[in-house]
Amino acid sequence: MIFDFSKSPQFAIIRQDIYQNKIQDIPAAIYSSLMNFAFDQIQPEQTVAIAVGSRGIDRIDEVVATLVNFLTAKNLRPVIVPAMGSHGGADEKGQTDILFGLGITQSTVGAPVEGDMAVTMAGQLSSGVRIFMAKTAFEADWIIPVNRIKPHTKFNSPVESGLCKLLTIGLGKAEGAREFHQKAVRHGFGIIEEAASAVLRLNKVLFGLAVVEDGRGKLSHIEALSSSDLIEKEKDLLKEAYANMAKIPLNHIDILIIDRIGKDISGIGMDSNVTGRHRDIVGNFFTAPYVKRIFVRELSPASDGNANGIGLADVTTSRLVNKMDMEKTRINAITAISPEKAAIPVHFDSDMECLRVCAATAGISQLALARVVRIMDTKNLQYFQASRAFEREILSDIKLEITSAWSPLKFDNQNNIKQLQVNS
Repeated sequence: MIFDFSKSPQFAIIRQDIYQNKIQDIPAAIYSSLMNFAFDQIQPEQTVAIAVGSRGIDRIDEVVATLVNFLTAKNLRPVIVPAMGSHGGADEKGQTDILFGLGITQSTVGAPVEGDMAVTMAGQLSSGVRIFMAKTAFEADWIIPVNRIKPHTKFNSPVESGLCKLLTIGLGKAEGAREFHQKAVRHGFGIIEEAASAVLRLNKVLFGLAVVEDGRGKLSHIEALSSSDLIEKEKDLLKEAYANMAKIPLNHIDILIIDRIGKDISGIGMDSNVTGRHRDIVGNFFTAPYVKRIFVRELSPASDGNANGIGLADVTTSRLVNKMDMEKTRINAITAISPEKAAIPVHFDSDMECLRVCAATAGISQLALARVVRIMDTKNLQYFQASRAFEREILSDIKLEITSAWSPLKFDNQNNIKQLQVNS
């Protein structure tokens, strides 16, 4: 059977009502959060390592620049330390290049960036897990971790992705990231909280700066957390992040089309909390929205060739494969004990060929009845396309609105899907 997606099924653009609460004045929010902190322990000219990760956090450059200004006004000497484990090809240039792409350079934030990959062993857990820390941070007088609190793509725990993970895995550079991921196979990712407690006992963390995003990926909450209650406050903020998170509001999808994946979107390219699909040695899951086939079209330019997570797709395009930096992808996937996430799916020259393979292997007998959803990526879910098989479910959901006429997908003369146009 030949499936022709240029004729059927019909699609419409859907608008989803997503929680939004964008902070308008970031400096005011940061200064307000720091207002009640007593800084009696600091001395003039002390060095402060600001640990920053690699994800595409909303306005992270403005957050860091504000923090640098605050510290400089207190006669401290801030330095930016990339805290991103093995990302960027596990080398100094790659990690500083990632920060450059986020708008974080000495000229933009007012503090030097020290990307040296050298680490110091900062402690060891009773289980034998070693805690490594970037030498630049370990030798500084103080450390301030800056990170987004969010659900992790690999595991569920009271502490997932945030300040604790940054202090232990991210700041541990390649060696620390490798140590934690390998030991998690046996001990589980609860070791992050245990290790974070050990790092905090070093009395080097001045405070942590936590940010939470709304459902549209905009900063909605900024809070400075004291080292004494950082872990417990992070747990509370994780609950807030879960409540804010946007998801695909339709279930039992035959084909999920994802326009792009990338490290700037999710640690594994496409957030498994959105796709409902994950697999690696520490656990597999298949949850809502229960997708039979995932088709990924492009690699985000901001991912810099790192296609970690492509192995979670069933089908992709040859153009995406050709854009992959194989070394960066392999290093990231292997360090994260997930070589399967670097596995390249079957791939074809055109989107039409990819869709035909998806349809032929998803048990679809009538294309007009196929349940197909198309999203830009797993971070931008306010607008998406859905096939007409979902019409009744869409009309019954007060948070969903059909914003276009029903029509087949539009393809260019290379049989690739045309860019989605929405009025946001």
